[in-house]
Amino acid sequence: MQIPPHDLSRWTHDHRFTTGNVAAERGTRLVLWITVATMLIEIIAGWWFNSMAVLADGWHMSSHALAIGLSSFAYGAARRYAADPSFAFGTWKIEILAGYTSAICLLGVAGLMVVGSLERLWSPQVIHYPEAMAVATLGLTVNLICALILGNAHDHGHTHGDGHEHHHHEDLNLKSAYVHVITDAATSVLAIAALAGGWFYGWAWLDPATGLLGALLVALWSKKLLGQTSRVLLDREMDHPVVAEIRDVIAQLPEAGNTHLTDLHVWRVGIGGYACALSLLTHDPDLSAEKIRHKLGIHDEIKHMTIEIQHCAECDPTQP
Repeated sequence: MQIPPHDLSRWTHDHRFTTGNVAAERGTRLVLWITVATMLIEIIAGWWFNSMAVLADGWHMSSHALAIGLSSFAYGAARRYAADPSFAFGTWKIEILAGYTSAICLLGVAGLMVVGSLERLWSPQVIHYPEAMAVATLGLTVNLICALILGNAHDHGHTHGDGHEHHHHEDLNLKSAYVHVITDAATSVLAIAALAGGWFYGWAWLDPATGLLGALLVALWSKKLLGQTSRVLLDREMDHPVVAEIRDVIAQLPEAGNTHLTDLHVWRVGIGGYACALSLLTHDPDLSAEKIRHKLGIHDEIKHMTIEIQHCAECDPTQP
């Protein structure tokens, strides 16, 4: 029997597994403009007043502008191509790829900080403390404002009214922009403390020493972000609690003793959203994919299911 075209709608699937994060897109765009404006002010001021400290911080700010710009671009690209059917599981991983790239940029910043600090330790230079202190204070103020903007845009996990506990998930693209801002703020605090020590006590070595400490902090935050984003990009999710939830659903079937889960794949397709592909071998003639789909439906973090059921009569008789 041929199915009428209007009846196909219930069987078709929409591959938009995430609704996007409008607040995060707006926040990263605003932070980008603030960062670019601060960068231009510092570069122009450094050139006008012939201050290498101000000029260097301005160029340093450009690396953060690039990374935050990448985050903002990723939100826009994911939204723009959300309806493109060539993305088999949606466009959310564009955001994750941006976060991963941003983490690599952070590692580069840490490396430059190490090189610059070691050069200062081996070849001490005259520090213009008033200008350097002003730059560090300006950088800290701007970064605190940006951190506040991005912090308000952060999407937290929550419990829905259906009584089911949902696991906390982070927007890793937003987190990458946030980490850039926080690391810059942390290094500004260290710089202010080091400059104060050098200005009042003559401890010039304190500035490059805190630069090395700041580089270590940046590298550690970058390493954590690299681990989180690469985990998603490589679909390394089989130890996530949602996998145990799927196994529990199968184990609680009425004919569980006669039904075996032979294959299971789970991967993330959005913030808190997962897809799964599973295969079942069963002796229950009434077990259907629709029944399994209904059972798994209580876990609304499972956005897409591909279910294969092999009944005993369809099995290879040579296999146990």
